[in-house]
Amino acid sequence: MTLRLDVLRHGETEAGGGLRGSLDDALTEPGWQQLRTSVEGRGPWDRIVSSPLQRCAHFADELSTRLSLPLTLDADLKELHFGDWEGQGTAQLMETDAEGLGRFWENPYTFTPPNGEPVQAFAVRVLGAVRRLQRNHDGERILVISHGGVIRLLLAQARGLPREQLLQVIVGHGALFSLDVGEDCGLTEV
Repeated sequence: MTLRLDVLRHGETEAGGGLRGSLDDALTEPGWQQLRTSVEGRGPWDRIVSSPLQRCAHFADELSTRLSLPLTLDADLKELHFGDWEGQGTAQLMETDAEGLGRFWENPYTFTPPNGEPVQAFAVRVLGAVRRLQRNHDGERILVISHGGVIRLLLAQARGLPREQLLQVIVGHGALFSLDVGEDCGLTEV
């Protein structure tokens, strides 16, 4: 059998752009609307699984209530923790740590932001969550509400991209993608 994951990135947040990581930002009203529009006419889903950060979890709660679906919050689906870079934009980092930012963009697997989470550990965490979903819910269709980094990682895996191209995957606010997870936890974009 196959697990279908519809992966949805949270909408625009009140704090705006930059590396938000583990910061717990609220959605703006346009951010809420992005999410509502993205799921309109989609599904049906058997359940919803969400990052516990409010920019994902609050919409997940609203949608699960509206659709009468079970909701699970999974901390392994949280965004990459950017350490000392949390809350900073790339323009700001170009002034304070241009070399580090360049190395991170060149290959995020070989450079970790100061006091941040290594991308390899992030990948293990996120793919572990997908394996648990596949093992526990094979044959179901699940809506996963998460973050840009999580979805980039999953899409890069599904597309067979080299690790250094991870950050070239584009995932806008409110973007929804579909993935099949096979028995071997191999990912295929649908």
